[in-house]
Amino acid sequence: MAKDDGQQWWFCVQHQRPEHGDICGPSVRLGPYPDEATAARAPEIAAERRAAADAYDADN
Repeated sequence: MAKDDGQQWWFCVQHQRPEHGDICGPSVRLGPYPDEATAARAPEIAAERRAAADAYDADN
C-alpha cells in the first residue's frame, strides 16, 4: 500500500464522510481515492465490488 502523503481522499466509515489526508485511522476508512467525489461514493463502490465478487463465487 502506498504511503499516505496527505493528498489522498478516504471515506471514514465512522463519520460517514469523505476525508482529505490522514485524519482517521486505517481501521475506519476506505480508500484511498483520487478525489472527494469518488471517496463520497466509497460505500456504493464497495457494494458493487462485493456484488461482483459474490456473483463470481456463485459461478465458480
